[in-house]
Amino acid sequence: MINEDLRLLEDQISACRLCQLGENRNRAVPGSGPAPARMMLVGEAPGREEDQSGQPFVGRGGRLLDVALQQAGLNRSEIFITSVIKCRPPNNRKPMKKEMASCLPYLQAQMEIVRPKIVCLMGNTAAAAVLGRQGIQSLRGQLWQERFAVTYHPAAVLRNRNLMAEFVSDLERLNSLQDQ
Repeated sequence: MINEDLRLLEDQISACRLCQLGENRNRAVPGSGPAPARMMLVGEAPGREEDQSGQPFVGRGGRLLDVALQQAGLNRSEIFITSVIKCRPPNNRKPMKKEMASCLPYLQAQMEIVRPKIVCLMGNTAAAAVLGRQGIQSLRGQLWQERFAVTYHPAAVLRNRNLMAEFVSDLERLNSLQDQ
């Protein structure tokens, strides 16, 4: 059963018009997963398939994420998965700062409701929005503020399959951290 606070927040996100992205979307993509959850994955923004379905990471990047989670010994159904931006930017462009600022309170509220022990920030957009830092190579392998970890975004792994082993390794490490 979905947490009532999370359901109310999803309703707010679905009705949101704080930026222009809400005007042209098919569906908002609040996120999915249990609340509470020991782990949360945060991506950049919904893509075309996510915009159609209203679910996060269901396109090519989501299929790659599913494989990586399985290889890391993680069960997607036990993880809360969301993005910094809850609506698809036109032509899958990078979110603008004002769009991220509009959506950040929703992400912060999700973190409060879901209460994850570990939050995995996938990609530079998520790292910049939450930590105010970028540079995946310099941020990987560390725990920031005792709960935030940074890894590649699945789309980056799709563009460079050589990153898959490191991506899975990062997820394996987070799997062991959430059990401590």
